[in-house]
Amino acid sequence: MTPPASVLGGGTLTAPSLRRRMACWLYEGMLMFGVVFIAGYLFSTLSQTRNAMDNRGAQQAFLFVVFGIYFTWFWSKGQTLAMKTWHMRVVDKNGASITQRRAFLRYLCSWLWFLPPLAALAPFDISVQEKVWVFFGWIAVWAVLSRFHPQRQFWHDALAGTRLIASQPLSR
Repeated sequence: MTPPASVLGGGTLTAPSLRRRMACWLYEGMLMFGVVFIAGYLFSTLSQTRNAMDNRGAQQAFLFVVFGIYFTWFWSKGQTLAMKTWHMRVVDKNGASITQRRAFLRYLCSWLWFLPPLAALAPFDISVQEKVWVFFGWIAVWAVLSRFHPQRQFWHDALAGTRLIASQPLSR
C-alpha cells in the first residue's frame, strides 16, 4: 500500500491556492499544444488526411483518447509536468496515490471545465467574441466554485474522489 501523501511529498493534504492551481492549469494547456501537434500529425499521416476539415470527428475522438491516455498515465504516477513545476500532485481522498481507474474517472470529470459552455453555445449563432466570453466566464465560475468546497478542491476532483495537494516533485 502506498504511504499517505504527507509522507510521500513532504507536504500536507491542503489544496494549493486557487491562483497556483489556475497557473498550473494554464501551463498544462500550453503543454497540450505539443501533444495536440504530435497526435494530430500522427493521425493525419496514418489516415492520409490532406485537409484539416476532413475526418474532423475521427480526429477529435482520437485526440480525446490521446488526452485520456496522457492524463490517466501521469495522474496515476502522481504528477504531470505542469504539476511538478507548480509543486502539486493528485491523490485520493486519503492522500494515497490514485489508481489508473480513478485517474481515468478524474479525466472524464475534468471535462466539466469545457462541456457545459460548449453544449450551451452549440444551438446559438453568436459571434466568436461572445463565445469566448461565455467560455472563459464559465471557466472562471467553475474555478471560483472550488471556494465553496470544504477542502477548497475543484468539484471534478470531488466527483472523482481525488484531490490536489501541495507537494514537491516526486523523485523516481
